[in-house]
Amino acid sequence: MKEGKLVHIADVRLFSRETTLAFLVLAVLLIIFFMLDILLGSVSIKLTDILNVFTGNSTGEIDTIILKFRLPKAITATFVGIALSLSGLQMQTVFRNPMAGPYVLGVSSGASLGVAIVILGFSTSFMPSNLNILGNWMLVISAWVGAAAVMLLIMSISAKIKDILVILIIGIMIASGLSAVVSIMQYFSSETMLKSYVLWTMGSLGNLSADQLKVLAVSVSSGVFLSLFSMKLLNALLLGETYAASIGLNIRFARFVIFACTSILAGSVTAFCGPIGFIGIAVPHIVRNIFRTSDLRILTPGSIIAGATLMLASDIISQLPGTGMILPINSVTSLIGIPVVIWVILKQRVTHSY
Repeated sequence: MKEGKLVHIADVRLFSRETTLAFLVLAVLLIIFFMLDILLGSVSIKLTDILNVFTGNSTGEIDTIILKFRLPKAITATFVGIALSLSGLQMQTVFRNPMAGPYVLGVSSGASLGVAIVILGFSTSFMPSNLNILGNWMLVISAWVGAAAVMLLIMSISAKIKDILVILIIGIMIASGLSAVVSIMQYFSSETMLKSYVLWTMGSLGNLSADQLKVLAVSVSSGVFLSLFSMKLLNALLLGETYAASIGLNIRFARFVIFACTSILAGSVTAFCGPIGFIGIAVPHIVRNIFRTSDLRILTPGSIIAGATLMLASDIISQLPGTGMILPINSVTSLIGIPVVIWVILKQRVTHSY
């Protein structure tokens, strides 16, 4: 592959030695971090204990810790990393904006507003911890609607305004406006409902019930299916809408599929884990730098593996292994993602200076 720049779609070989090796390394890292996320925590657990649990030879406290707490949390982190990374990749491709992501352009804020309406606008029976399977679907659908509304607004604006910086600023303003609406709702809500919502906004991977994890898994899996289906659509859009239309691509259909996919992925994560920032921006750039290509047939599976790996690493760091303390997951993802965002901005400035 060519060094120092992205390889054009037509030049890349999907199964070249470098690409295959990169996928193998990412897959191994994913397995390692998944096991570490189960292994590390406030209670010391040996690797043999984990193996005994999965082979049915363990009972008691260790069995409960792994199967009821650590394994579901690791699975949640995997789904969250996949969803945020794919939604960020698709938004960056559609908007042709390296800074696009569900958190920055206000899509997560739209989903948060949908969740706020359910949690703060109804009664204590709609607290995330009290919801049954039907209530969980109501929560996630409200997040989809909120995310979709912001996506539709941003896409409408981007059709008229081509300036990347202006769209970015508008996205930030939309996010701020929605946050203001949520703040007003918080002001008029009861103390119990307010506490529940504030804890939700901090972001958490370990508070999902079994029903919520099932809903999250079904939702994210649906989004991943749409993402895999839309790879060719995104590749065509990369070459420009005029060219894409000339080869028979239905632009409206392509935008609708990507629109639905991003709303489902970002909304599902926000509904159950809170607004988690910067993963959606950082991972696509990391994957592009690893594979040196703009081909979505490589970037999509690459983002799936890298996103899950980075989210698992963030969860491990947030637990501060050995201290018994847990940091908000949003704090960790911000510390990891912000340097990547700064690097992207500096890289863009250097590129445009020539």
